[in-house]
Amino acid sequence: MSVAQTEALNFECETGNYHTFCPISCVAWLYQKIEDSFFLVIGTKTCGYFLQNAMGVMIFAEPRYAMAELEEGDISAQLNDYDELKRLCEQIKRDRNPSVIVWIGTCTTEIIKMDLEGLAPKLEAEIGIPIVVARANGLDYAFTQGEDTVLAAMAVRCPDKAPEAEKSDRNAIQKLLNFGKKKEEVAQEEAEYVNHPPLVLFGSLPDPVVTQLTLELKKQGIRVSGWLPAKRYTELPVLEEGYYVAGVNPFLSRTATTLMRRRKCKLIGAPFPIGPDGSRAWIEKICSVFGVTPQGLEEREAQIWASLEDYLQLIRGKSVFFMGDNLLEISLARFLIRCGMTVPEIGIPYMDKRYQAAELAFLEKTCQEMGVALPRIVEKPDNYNQIQRIKELHPDLVITGMAHANPLEARGINTKWSVEFTFAQIHGFTNARDILELVTRPLRRNNNLKDLGWEKLVKEEAKV
Repeated sequence: MSVAQTEALNFECETGNYHTFCPISCVAWLYQKIEDSFFLVIGTKTCGYFLQNAMGVMIFAEPRYAMAELEEGDISAQLNDYDELKRLCEQIKRDRNPSVIVWIGTCTTEIIKMDLEGLAPKLEAEIGIPIVVARANGLDYAFTQGEDTVLAAMAVRCPDKAPEAEKSDRNAIQKLLNFGKKKEEVAQEEAEYVNHPPLVLFGSLPDPVVTQLTLELKKQGIRVSGWLPAKRYTELPVLEEGYYVAGVNPFLSRTATTLMRRRKCKLIGAPFPIGPDGSRAWIEKICSVFGVTPQGLEEREAQIWASLEDYLQLIRGKSVFFMGDNLLEISLARFLIRCGMTVPEIGIPYMDKRYQAAELAFLEKTCQEMGVALPRIVEKPDNYNQIQRIKELHPDLVITGMAHANPLEARGINTKWSVEFTFAQIHGFTNARDILELVTRPLRRNNNLKDLGWEKLVKEEAKV
């Protein structure tokens, strides 16, 4: 096992399998985020079973997604795909009348080379509803990249300029909002913002987190022109050439590339707003691009750290090992190192060094400031080799995919499901407590069991 270098980050690549969920699971959070959408997953019964199990708890909520199941006749190309998809989309239009239908391609549509991009424009013209094609299939590296694929497809559909009617409607709405206000009050509200080029943020976050991050930037005088995705497909942000864009999640490299190459936007390369340190660095980077001097961020960060002290006492000096699952590993490791933990290894299914360049530099800086060794970063890790390293390192906590959690627990190793960080609210200053709540839960559980006299729940012969 190589020793972590102190001069620079040490990157390695193994030849393991991608132990991760299927990317079609992105439907679980995207259909809730985009309220006027409908997601049609085109795949086999296996895809349907996966969705039923992954999202079965939402069965009574009338979710806006469905399966178009491919039978043997479809796979052997004996049936007409277009007629069947047209029938399904017409039924969706009749029953739900969404503003957009998103076709989610799966492994099967890739293997049989189903021309979804060719079918969609013709069908879209016939039924009068936009159809966005996203190939969020299991050939991706991590399940979170399903969102990346969908947002990249939607980025192409964003308007390149606001329609005149929409501009007049916005002006009318603004006049209504300003009705009854004095001219001085209206002028003061406008004066809160500095004069800067339009900024669009991309990444699917819950509405409360969107509001929090928007307000944090507003405090610095920076106006957010729009979010991708928006709450409604009809409210997709305008993306003109030269607009600035910034991401909020580490797994959106495909979307970032699309925004730069297809829409000619300028990407702000910043650490991601995860943890109080990341949130401050994210805001500071955006401010620096627009020539704004940030105000009060040091005090804001210090206040949050002070409020987290009860959690920090539990994890300070402990070690955490990342097996790799959702591409959030670098950001979470950086935050936990700032909390006082050590990270011997960060496993990650896929590493885009260009998109995560600012986060990697911030990780390096954090390790130097905290006086700890730089973690070893292993792309596409081999789980057998990882288990051997875990056996040698004896970490206090392993953050892993669901498949490996129980076997590790049976060997006396504390684990936390990485998928929980995907669905939790972890962005911004105020949500740092939620991250630490997840991280410390297995440690607090063990402490409680010791207090009750249950010190050994695993037989000695079962240990690694």
